[in-house]
Amino acid sequence: MPRSNEWPVDRSTTAGADFLQLDPREAAAGGLADWLARRLRQAIADGRLPAGSRLPATRLLAADLRVSRGVVTDAYRRLAEEGRIAGRGRGGTVVVDPFPHPSAPQPPPVPARVPAPVPGPARVAASPPGSPFDGPLVPAGFDTLRNAPARIDLSPGVPDLAAFPRTAWLRAERAVLHDLAARDLGYGDPRGTPALRRAVADWLGRNRGIRADPEDVLVVAGAAQALALAGEVLRTVGLDVVAVEDPGSLGTRQHLGHRITATPPVPVDTEGIRVDALRATGARAVLLTPAHQFPTGVVLGGARRRELLRWAAEGGLVIEDDYDAEHRYDRPPVPALRGVLPEQVLYLGSVSKLLAPALRTGWMLAPARYRDLLVDAKRLSDLGNPALPQLVLAHLMDSGALERHLRLLRPRHRRRRDAMTAAVAAHLPGAVVHGAAAGLHLTVTFPDGAGRTDTELAAAALARGVKVQPLSWHARLPHPPGLVLGYAAVAPGEIEEGVAVLGRLLREAGRPLPG
Repeated sequence: MPRSNEWPVDRSTTAGADFLQLDPREAAAGGLADWLARRLRQAIADGRLPAGSRLPATRLLAADLRVSRGVVTDAYRRLAEEGRIAGRGRGGTVVVDPFPHPSAPQPPPVPARVPAPVPGPARVAASPPGSPFDGPLVPAGFDTLRNAPARIDLSPGVPDLAAFPRTAWLRAERAVLHDLAARDLGYGDPRGTPALRRAVADWLGRNRGIRADPEDVLVVAGAAQALALAGEVLRTVGLDVVAVEDPGSLGTRQHLGHRITATPPVPVDTEGIRVDALRATGARAVLLTPAHQFPTGVVLGGARRRELLRWAAEGGLVIEDDYDAEHRYDRPPVPALRGVLPEQVLYLGSVSKLLAPALRTGWMLAPARYRDLLVDAKRLSDLGNPALPQLVLAHLMDSGALERHLRLLRPRHRRRRDAMTAAVAAHLPGAVVHGAAAGLHLTVTFPDGAGRTDTELAAAALARGVKVQPLSWHARLPHPPGLVLGYAAVAPGEIEEGVAVLGRLLREAGRPLPG
């Protein structure tokens, strides 16, 4: 029997609903739940379903549309996870959209209690590198843009959150609580629970080619804390300059740069970071994403890897951010640098791109000479990550549930990647696609210009309800304009619609992309 969100439709019938004039014949084959969720989302955004509106019961709407009840349930679940609707028991399911329609009555303004207001989303998106938003205000700017209302969010770095394995997580949580001893609820080892450190070591051996002992593993609150701890420790031992890839993640550069003196940029080409340029900076440490460079998506080539490892063997330190290496579609796996030269590589990993960023769980494997300093820094920071989520994650890893989840995600993400590349080909002719073989995002560049800067394009897109990141946010060296587009958390129909908006904006600029 087909899955509920792929229930066949008899297109010869006149099935439909007076509610929002819904007609299932508009849906693509196998995409009924995507279509229904999108139509409801649009109605909330344009005010046809204001806050407090009650949605039809799933059974009744399914009967009107002549689809399975699972289609309607799936669509409602997606909107509930997005915070747009909520169940009210006997009161039914109602709209609780956090982004009110412009015509809705607005509450009186609350006087600001801070001296400097946070910039609005449009100003943040339109701000070029070197602006005030590339300095102290950037964290606030990032939060502003992250929380800005967007009908279609193509921000990079987020997996398919609707696919989070809730049933497996709850099952693992019940098993952990059943066997949990009272002493396990006390203050634990700041390095992390022994169970998770052992599970992480096994996971890295199976999936990343890294031979590690559980004693090598330090559990942290995601890559953000890992970079903060690394920056603090490196500064204390005199490594206060850490080179970074360019283009490279603005967010990781900020986390690291908050603790150390300088982050000189090193250019990236089709083979990865240029080691000759790295040597020229004089830096003795470098932050890399070698398995899937952010944001270009290139893989560190074999000759370049050997050149980098020679640099490291001469006394250099590589901080390896292995942020989404599990997600690959059209290429073989790339072994981690940590597996080749462990005493010169400080390795970072997390479950943010595999399960959910909200778990705030990651790990570090450091050279022995830094290990005690990092543990001390972690202890003084927060006494260690919460134990219960660590034990649940360890159970998922040990039971094979996490690998089953990864096998589920890969084809889902691949279909969405395919939808985005097709949409770019259709609506952005002349754009060059980078990094589509792996990961959760791709990058498009406009080598001959786009009629406007990429920051202007991002701001204009946000005004049309589509959120993207300009490539220039992540580059300090000269680089063609471009956009970084996430696809893993967005349904194929929304991906196509969002890229179509970008194409219309470029045409409206009066200088369409070269074809």
